[in-house]
Amino acid sequence: MPAHFSDSAQTEACYHMLSRPQPPPDPLLLQHLPRPSSLVDKTQLHSRWLDSSRCLMQQGVKAGDVLWLRFKYYSFFDLDPKTDPVRLAQLYEQARWDLLLEEIDCTEEEMMVFAALQYHINKLSQSGEVGEPAGTDPGLDDLDAALSNLEVKLEGSAPTDVLDSLTTIPELKDHLRIFRPRKLTLKGYRQYWVVFKETTLSYYKSQDEAPGDPIQQLNLKGCEVVPDVNVSGQKFCIKLLVPSPEGMSEIYLRCQDEQQYARWMAGCRLASKGRTMADSSYANEVQAILAFLSLQRTGGGGSGNHPQGPDASAEGLNPYGLVAPRFQRKFKAKQLTPRILEAHQNVAQLSLTEAQLRFIQAWQSLPDFGISYVMV
Repeated sequence: MPAHFSDSAQTEACYHMLSRPQPPPDPLLLQHLPRPSSLVDKTQLHSRWLDSSRCLMQQGVKAGDVLWLRFKYYSFFDLDPKTDPVRLAQLYEQARWDLLLEEIDCTEEEMMVFAALQYHINKLSQSGEVGEPAGTDPGLDDLDAALSNLEVKLEGSAPTDVLDSLTTIPELKDHLRIFRPRKLTLKGYRQYWVVFKETTLSYYKSQDEAPGDPIQQLNLKGCEVVPDVNVSGQKFCIKLLVPSPEGMSEIYLRCQDEQQYARWMAGCRLASKGRTMADSSYANEVQAILAFLSLQRTGGGGSGNHPQGPDASAEGLNPYGLVAPRFQRKFKAKQLTPRILEAHQNVAQLSLTEAQLRFIQAWQSLPDFGISYVMV
């Protein structure tokens, strides 16, 4: 516990409250909370956020005004769950409410994963696995952390790695199936040899033609990257909306498996931000995508083969408190419960801290994450 939280019993109680995940909301209350239904609503919602560096009166708030205070907490840097459980819990709460209030969109499969993680976190929280592990020596924890940081610094400062990053331009080359939707066309996906270098995507009829002129070359800087994935159906597609003089050019890339999808998806996401695969975040992005896909993978025993134990039972599971209202309208509770329990098989072995981290990482990987809408 940080020193500034141990001044009194009141601050200590505040620390435990802030570091504890909150229980699921009442489904009836969730349906009546305001949520954006269009881009205009999202624009109005985002324009009402206050600046924490300015006082309320500078931002048009007068005496006697009633405010509905919420938080927008984008402090992900140097997140160490051992030393900062409060920040971890608050980021988890923000991510959870972003999904429940439909401020950020996700697919059905992704929603089931988020619901399973919430269910798992609630179970662990109710069982008392909250806060710092008992019986650990703070001195040993500090020593382990210092040794880990030193190891990372030594590995990162290897001269060969620096030279390789300066002389080698990372690129991806592989066979992908491509589909370009056009009016009055019946053509489907066709296989091409695709080369992805820096922020440019080029594709050819065959690998032998690669040194020549490509069929088309696309600069992905500023494009919109949308995942179209169904893990159980082995569908791994990337939808690209690329700006062009004629408007937005739409193109679909279909990958063969999870590994190929993770590499190309990570490259497309970085390219859309103007960064290349030489960026240090590329490897982390690939791992985050693979981790999120593994959560969506169903168990081999089918929906009726759930692991035994109190955490896997449906007791106390109200699915309507774990999913966004649009899924409540689409599915009945008896349809949602087995799907959530099936997704729970992939996260049942996670600790409370690991489950919260997985939830935050999966939230960050959603296409609409970090996007704010403004009226110009």
